[in-house]
Amino acid sequence: MALYFRRLTAGPTIPDVPAQCQKFKPTVEVPAFPLPPYNDNYLPLGIALRSRKYWRVEAVGPVGRPEGGDGAKKAGVGQGPGACSYSLGDRRVGDRTTEIERNRKVEVVIAAGVTVVLGVVNRVLYKLALVPLKHYPFFLAQLATFGYVLVYFSILYLRYHAGIVTDEMLSVPKAPLLAVGLLEALAAATGMAAGAILSGASIPILSQTSLVWQIFMSMIFLGRRYRVNQLLGCFLVAVGVIITVASGSSSGYSLKEASIFWSLLMIFSFLLQAADTVLKEVIFLDAAKRLKCGSVDLFVVNSYGSAFQALFIFLLLPFLSKLWGIPFSQLPNYLKDGAACFLNISGTLSSVGCDGAPLLPLLFVIVNMGFNISLLHLLKISSGVVSSLASTFSVPISVYVFTLPLPYLGVASSLPTGFVAGAIILVLGLLIYAWSPSGSTTVLPSPSR
Repeated sequence: MALYFRRLTAGPTIPDVPAQCQKFKPTVEVPAFPLPPYNDNYLPLGIALRSRKYWRVEAVGPVGRPEGGDGAKKAGVGQGPGACSYSLGDRRVGDRTTEIERNRKVEVVIAAGVTVVLGVVNRVLYKLALVPLKHYPFFLAQLATFGYVLVYFSILYLRYHAGIVTDEMLSVPKAPLLAVGLLEALAAATGMAAGAILSGASIPILSQTSLVWQIFMSMIFLGRRYRVNQLLGCFLVAVGVIITVASGSSSGYSLKEASIFWSLLMIFSFLLQAADTVLKEVIFLDAAKRLKCGSVDLFVVNSYGSAFQALFIFLLLPFLSKLWGIPFSQLPNYLKDGAACFLNISGTLSSVGCDGAPLLPLLFVIVNMGFNISLLHLLKISSGVVSSLASTFSVPISVYVFTLPLPYLGVASSLPTGFVAGAIILVLGLLIYAWSPSGSTTVLPSPSR
């Protein structure tokens, strides 16, 4: 005969000690709570469970019903059972929480792995896309900015008609999404301004400050607390990337030669990017509390955020074009020539030297879009720090890939002298960050679906 386990959620009158009835009789009767005294106007109430099966009744807390005392803690801690809050489940309910947590961790690991792979391919394809568009990098940047708006809203339209996106999701406040677009536009503008002066090797070094900003902002605005091993792990990851990229290059010299202003401006750009990431995390967490459907679809955030970013980029076009050395009066002709090179239209002067187009730029656009979606999905199911670690981990792998013989790039670059040491430190940092000391539990943020 199969054994069954049932859980009965009782009110505050039930002691928090499981009451188990052994299977001594064919029929077992278990009262759910003490019966009130009998009077003429009050009939005795009670719940009796009769079965030939094996029953177990225990008092458990309700969902979302805090006890109203002064000492009750917030955030779900110290909540007592509410009156008449009952739930009945089978024996596997007790293990369901553990199974859900395990599945969530597996999902985060898989999403992080996909993000790392797409991050590496994205960096490689960007380098390849600039081979035919070497004279039109600003056109490629604007194609990504404005083209993604059309693609994201097309996907959002299809998901809405498929019932995945609801009217409630579309009714989320737009002010935070407007702030997301503004932060992304300002981060792009300041990053372009500083990147025009700093060397390419020094930028990945300064980008490690983004992880520091992520940690501090999540502590301030999200109330997160990090264990010592997590902080040490993030520090080692940043050190590993710096050693991997800086060894064998002149990045240190270029940082000394460049004005401190441009270095600080690039650091400020990464501050804006970190603020953008934390704000998106706040949007997902707030939507999980506000919406009946559980959370907002990531394409709602992506679409509106990209639309507002494109709006601010459009307003900043005179400033941005000047940074790229393009007079604003000549910008229309520049974009026209860039489009001709992108399409590789034969017979035009701008198509000369555009071998590899449109395949290479188009592959970059597709992969870059997938990378952005994957990064936002990882942020949604985990945290901004985890997504930042995944993006950071793709840097040394990309350095190694560029040492391989790739088409259109000519002679492969040599491996930096400190690559192996930096990679070991980086992996060690990731392992230390993910390590949970014995006796403690790692609590992931509640996933927003």
